[in-house]
Amino acid sequence: MSNEPFFRRQDDGRFLPTPACRGPWNPQSLHGRVIVGLLGHVLEAEHGDPDFIPARLTVDMYRLPDFSPIEVTTRVIRAGGRIKVVDAEFISGGVSMGRASCQFLRRTTAPEGQVWSPPNWDAPKPADIDPPADQRTAMGGMWAMRRITGNFGEVGVKRAWMSELRELVEGCALTPFTRVAVAADFASPFANAGDKGLGYINSDVTVYLHRLPKTEWVGFEVVNHGATDGVAIGECFLYDEEGPIGSASCTALAQSRRAGG
Repeated sequence: MSNEPFFRRQDDGRFLPTPACRGPWNPQSLHGRVIVGLLGHVLEAEHGDPDFIPARLTVDMYRLPDFSPIEVTTRVIRAGGRIKVVDAEFISGGVSMGRASCQFLRRTTAPEGQVWSPPNWDAPKPADIDPPADQRTAMGGMWAMRRITGNFGEVGVKRAWMSELRELVEGCALTPFTRVAVAADFASPFANAGDKGLGYINSDVTVYLHRLPKTEWVGFEVVNHGATDGVAIGECFLYDEEGPIGSASCTALAQSRRAGG
């Protein structure tokens, strides 16, 4: 699967998943990150505008898609001068598997004055961190990782850099927004995994951005986790190498993995 794209565009406009899309819960289903990423890609490709920033992307994932061809349809809900809201639906095998809503906000001049915000994280640059001995540990080489603080399943502060290794859609370079969209699903396992591993599958992802990343590496810092009666929430602050860019949050349900090949 070396450098294989996640999807190939068919002549009929649908997207065909490649084996690189395989998820951790069921070997016959797609990874959540490629669902979020593809919805973000289509929303930006069809409705993006350089005068607007995709400030919020929310994706609901209510079924696990298999490797059938995928259709993504979009619908403009509001096309105002300052706010544009567009919905998208993820259809696999003729069945709705997920949906998204993206809010595009017009860029403008920031108001005067100082407003409190959290301090930037004190983290080494990705180039200053040694790569793991076996990069395949990141879901079979689905992405590149540089650990800053805490391991994936540890209890405690966790921070890491993530970078993409392959195209989302064959022949389409990753845009800054697509780079964040395809990475954002990592907020759930990073925030919700514990010392017994990951026992939650996320049913949604919401990304908030006040600016787009300027570098290929996206930083994740776990800032929240809570769980009661098998329902969990998780949240990460997001960074690029120049500083904060936004956050990613999720809801999740208790889940066991399905064996098989």
